[in-house]
Amino acid sequence: MDISSPYREGLPTTTKADRRWRSKPLPTSSKPSILLAFFSCVAWLYIAGRLWQDAENRNLLANLLKKNAEQRPKVLTVEDKLMVLGCKDLERRIVEAEMELTLAKSQGYIQNKLQQSGSSSGKRLLAVIGVYTGFGSRLKRNVFRGSWMPKGDALRKLEERGVVMRFVIGRSANRGDSLDRIIDEENQLTKDFLILEGHEEAQEELPKKAKFFFSTAIQNWDADFYVKVDDNIDLDLEGVIELLESRHGQDSAYIGCMKSGEVITEEGKPWYEPEWWKFGDEKSYFRHAGGALLILSKNLAQYVNVNSLSLKTYAHDDISVGSWMMGLQASYIDDSRLCCSNLRQDKVCSVA
Repeated sequence: MDISSPYREGLPTTTKADRRWRSKPLPTSSKPSILLAFFSCVAWLYIAGRLWQDAENRNLLANLLKKNAEQRPKVLTVEDKLMVLGCKDLERRIVEAEMELTLAKSQGYIQNKLQQSGSSSGKRLLAVIGVYTGFGSRLKRNVFRGSWMPKGDALRKLEERGVVMRFVIGRSANRGDSLDRIIDEENQLTKDFLILEGHEEAQEELPKKAKFFFSTAIQNWDADFYVKVDDNIDLDLEGVIELLESRHGQDSAYIGCMKSGEVITEEGKPWYEPEWWKFGDEKSYFRHAGGALLILSKNLAQYVNVNSLSLKTYAHDDISVGSWMMGLQASYIDDSRLCCSNLRQDKVCSVA
């Protein structure tokens, strides 16, 4: 057939070059996709591995913390610490000893009974008389020793009659200084002091002196009465002894020149009371024995001794003692012979 025939013009013709071109594969994007998927799988595996490893680490750390918490000591209370230190039993024994001591005191136990009484008979004394004195009052003490207060052999004979008399003084604020040494030297010569080792001798500490005096006196001597006397009065000693003998055997006796009076509320004035507001709207003191000379029977002095740590003191010693008596079944005995402000024949004391 002729190649130039019109029938061949209308048919598509394919050359050899066209067949070679069509036999090649068409270009596609499958290879990058495969690589991306591969790297995605690797990344996922890496992240999953890290997460698993972190979970294992957290679990291991939690177990270590739990184990450490079990071994760590717990927070101890005060009771636990006392037990750990071995003090619990000691604390219990101390409390028991304090209770036994308080009971013994309340039942009349007297430490060093009649130690300084000068009597070996063991009988109870009539009275212990304490004369308040101070560091600068040696001349006044010498005057007393030459007048109404016995000295030397006369003092010992008075004790044989059942009456002990001592100058009462505390210690210096600077323990062991010249003031204390002077008193110790004087006491070695006269042997007529009751030295209150726990009391500081100072004007502002005077109300506390009553607690120390009654407590120390009852621990050293067993007597029916304990008498506090100021060092600014003269004493009729025989009159005091007669008065006490008439009250022999009377329990709960609070004896003195009973009085009351205005509470001084203005600071700077004599007899100022810092706690004036406790005495009511009328600002008047309760009934109490004047401080120049007051007397307590044995059981009242014993009460002061047992409760000395908790007893409240006011600005004045006589007010303090009166406040202690208010809560007790004390017999208030107002004896005009003990009012020492003036000199009369029936008085047993007078202003020196």
